Amino acid sequence: MPRYKYSCGSCGVEFIVLHSWEDSQEHCIECESDEIVKLVSRPLYKNKNAKEEAKAGDLTDEYIEANKEILEELKEDTKNGFYEPS
Repeated sequence: MPRYKYSCGSCGVEFIVLHSWEDSQEHCIECESDEIVKLVSRPLYKNKNAKEEAKAGDLTDEYIEANKEILEELKEDTKNGFYEPS
């Protein structure tokens, strides 16, 4: 369902409404005023040819791999009782 952004002339609130392209919002969701205007917004779409951005889990995995040796040393220090909290 498409998202449409509206602005109220009375209270100044901007809000997003999900509705069919055939429908329209008649009243402000805050003050119930009928002085609302549909704002121009950029459509949401995904470019299938664009390179996918790294996900948070991928970045975490990369960090762990890059620091695996340091993490192993910290793990051993903790086991041996040499851990000093910062």
